[in-house]
Amino acid sequence: MPFRFAEKKIGKMKNKLVLWGILMGWSLLAPLSAQITFETQVSKKQLGLNERLRVDFVMNENGDNFNPPAFEGFQVVSGPQQAVSRSWVNGVRSFSKKYTYFLTPKQKGTLNIQQATVTIDGEVYKTSPVTINVTAAVARPNDPNNVDYLADENLHLVAEISNYKPYLNEAITILYKIYFRNPISISDVQELESPEFSDFWSHYIKIPQVTVSNGTYKNEPYKEVVWRKVVLYPQKTGSLELEPLTLSLNVGIPSNRRDLFGSRIYKQIQKTITAGGVKIKVKPLPLENQPPGFTGAVGQFDFDVVLSKDALKATESFQAKVKVRGNGNLKLFELPKINVPNTLELYEPEHSEQVKTTLKGMQGSIEDSYTIVPQYQGKYPIPQLSFSYFDPNKEEYKTLQSQQLLVDVFDGPIAGNSGLSENVQSKQQNLVSSESAFRFIDLDTSLTWIDQPLFWQSNQYWSLVLSPFAALLLLLVVQKRRTQSSQDEQQVKQRAANRLAKKYLSSAKALLQEQAPFYEALERALHNYLKAKLNIETQEFSKAKIKTLLANGQVTEDTSSTFVKVLENCEQARYAPGTSVNMKKDYENASRIIAILDKELK
Repeated sequence: MPFRFAEKKIGKMKNKLVLWGILMGWSLLAPLSAQITFETQVSKKQLGLNERLRVDFVMNENGDNFNPPAFEGFQVVSGPQQAVSRSWVNGVRSFSKKYTYFLTPKQKGTLNIQQATVTIDGEVYKTSPVTINVTAAVARPNDPNNVDYLADENLHLVAEISNYKPYLNEAITILYKIYFRNPISISDVQELESPEFSDFWSHYIKIPQVTVSNGTYKNEPYKEVVWRKVVLYPQKTGSLELEPLTLSLNVGIPSNRRDLFGSRIYKQIQKTITAGGVKIKVKPLPLENQPPGFTGAVGQFDFDVVLSKDALKATESFQAKVKVRGNGNLKLFELPKINVPNTLELYEPEHSEQVKTTLKGMQGSIEDSYTIVPQYQGKYPIPQLSFSYFDPNKEEYKTLQSQQLLVDVFDGPIAGNSGLSENVQSKQQNLVSSESAFRFIDLDTSLTWIDQPLFWQSNQYWSLVLSPFAALLLLLVVQKRRTQSSQDEQQVKQRAANRLAKKYLSSAKALLQEQAPFYEALERALHNYLKAKLNIETQEFSKAKIKTLLANGQVTEDTSSTFVKVLENCEQARYAPGTSVNMKKDYENASRIIAILDKELK
């Protein structure tokens, strides 16, 4: 009995070894005997004229030089989308590579999807043609396999523009909104292409946090995300193009599968959407009834001139503030200049701004503060100033007048007084003649010996000898003083240049903690400096024009390039807020380049 039991046990072990051997051999031979396949798979073979067709070209080995068919009778909506999958199951490798297209038929009838080709291991493989029957449009297209169709139907990027026909320098607002609805979800939104708005003064309104709210798109309920807010002021007239905004985002499409916890599994696809690329027509400001002192202000404003004192002593100072407040292009026009009598010493104004940009445009106030020092006693009138602006709502010009102000200066010298209380009268002096004034010349001479030292021993001789050396010494002293004076003059000019730089950069320095307002103020300060230094009036400064103006002023190429580089840094910091900047360093560079320009400009 024991012997038989051992024999049976040995027999069973042999059978197991044989079975394992067969399985191992089959697993090794299976990859060798697997055939290469390349085929066309379609989502359906019959569809309506308003439906979409998904076409997959699938191969089980990696191939190159894939050539799709011409898709005659179809329009390619999207594709190709490439997907590759690899897996190992019980030691068996599987591979799949797929090219996916989404098509819409152009006509009814029988259409053919012709052969596609691919090269695998040096050999060319072809798919078999597939016949598609296209019927009339269906009442309700239904294509659950077409995730791109679902995304296109339920995802939209819209640019909402407040005014397509604004006036020059009139504010327009653009809201870029993402609309989506069930069954899709979105995530990982990134900007692929951002509009530059090259023909506009632009300001991006910060959105602290992107939120989802309920909205309406084409009278249907959608979820709404405000992605970007932009306020624009057109700087040119005519037809201007708004460059498109392009976003890339992940779109989640629900599938029929669920995970271990019962939650629905979403399929993620990458989607690109765009909005904008439209044109607006900018109207010029009317020339009829345009006031002579108009400087380009567009909006609704109030205007006033205010004095800090109306009575003071001579040699004391007071401030005259020219102020405009309201809603409009506050940063894009110049304030009227104040004029005072010659007996009042007037200094260059200090410009300040308190402006906030919202969806309604710029709001706030700007002012020029003049320091005035009287020299003599008297009552001095401050002439009225006029400020003109164009109201786009009423489409008319308006002119505002300031009040006429009077300054009383006391306790000082009187203008025109020479310091004498009475006029000096000339006195005539009578000429007194005398009989002894004229007499005859005595012709009788009497010579006497004069005891006089030799000439070389005289003071006159030595003065003539030493005078060249004294003149040379005096010339050296004068030359030294001239050199010292030249150095002092250079130092004075340098200090004046530094004061000028601080004056124009004072508004930027006050905003060193806020990046966007700081670079706006810094760029404006550099432009205002050129206007003041070159004594020009212009509303448009391009880089080419700046280089031309500096070249005409005999500024070196290095200095001109440095100035333009500082402006480019300002633009980059303004239009790309995420970039790394050093505001303190940029401020110092701007101050230094203004000082250099002040010496080189002629």
